[in-house]
Amino acid sequence: MKRSFTSAAIVAGALATAGAVTLSTPTFAAENVKCYGVAKAHQNDCKAGAGTTCAGTSTIDYQGNAWKMVPKGTCETADLPGDRAGSLEPLTRDLPS
Repeated sequence: MKRSFTSAAIVAGALATAGAVTLSTPTFAAENVKCYGVAKAHQNDCKAGAGTTCAGTSTIDYQGNAWKMVPKGTCETADLPGDRAGSLEPLTRDLPS
């Protein structure tokens, strides 16, 4: 019986931890936004257009269809080289050939 109780306690603890993580996710999402065109090559947080999957798959610095999470309100004012600016929507500039 002791073994069953220990297993149940482990499962309950794991579920409680998962619930806490799930509950905290909206706070993170509310404070950050996806910002396109600001990531250096291979430093994007997730999908970078057709033919890519997720983090680190961009191939060009400031690739327009690759995004990185940034604090809300900082995307379009990010300090980037040239006349580039970040965007809350995918961009058509600096795309791989």
